Amino acid sequence: MTPVHFSFTTAFILGLMGLAFHRTHLLSALLCLEGMMLSLFIALSLWTLQLEATAFSTAPMLLLAFSACEASAGLALLVATARTHGTDRLQNLNLLQC
Repeated sequence: MTPVHFSFTTAFILGLMGLAFHRTHLLSALLCLEGMMLSLFIALSLWTLQLEATAFSTAPMLLLAFSACEASAGLALLVATARTHGTDRLQNLNLLQC
């Protein structure tokens, strides 16, 4: 395993662990998701450059577009929950209540 591959794998695993174990605020969960998407984007971009194949060159841009959509939807949910509940703490959110 090369050091570059190890660093991107470690960044993805750290984002996943932060998402799984540090679930206090919705904003911290969104930041962990963005860190995971950023590590995936860079790893996919480097993989495309290493293969030197033009068929896979659109995959990083497609991932980046989906990441931007995910970020905007997450921020919209963050603003909506902050307005309705007064906080972004995940312990205060209950899916069974409307």
